[in-house]
Amino acid sequence: MKSICVFLGANPGNDPKYAQTARNMGRELAKRNIRIIYGGSNMGLMGILAESALEAGGEVVGVIPESLVKKEVAHYGLTKLHIAESMHERKALMAELSDGFVALPGGIGTMDEIFEIFTWAQLGFHNKPCGLLNIDGYYDKLIEFLGGVVQEGFLGEIHKEMLITASSPSELIEAYSNYEAPTVSKWVEKISVQTDKRQ
Repeated sequence: MKSICVFLGANPGNDPKYAQTARNMGRELAKRNIRIIYGGSNMGLMGILAESALEAGGEVVGVIPESLVKKEVAHYGLTKLHIAESMHERKALMAELSDGFVALPGGIGTMDEIFEIFTWAQLGFHNKPCGLLNIDGYYDKLIEFLGGVVQEGFLGEIHKEMLITASSPSELIEAYSNYEAPTVSKWVEKISVQTDKRQ
């Protein structure tokens, strides 16, 4: 695995443990010579991740939409910075450049990114690992929710298990190194709806 895409908050969060998590991830990936692909910002956990990896001698590639560059949040000290025309182009390029994906603590943007790429995996558009770095139970409620989605019949257990969870960067990376995408394809049950024809 040469590159891992990291989704995480552009805010630092209210607890210092989130910043430490970003530092640990940046250092761990740099130590293993795994290139970081991320959103290209110098703010919040995103900036902390990038700086920690660069300080440890790692490669960090940012992908940021032009609209955010204009707001002066781009990190210009990266190994490489791609400027995309839109958020859609940004996510597509991040997916293309990466061999795996992980969400650290973050907000709605982080949820959007990991769930879109997880959906692509479920549909068989790629066979790259996707996961959550579940620090101190940050994603416990989300994992519980997905269990409920399985119980209600909207997600297969085999597809739920495609979203790997771990409590440390090293544990997650080791899980990725042994990952094999399931061979079962996504299926959609077709439901016939009969419409009453009235004269």
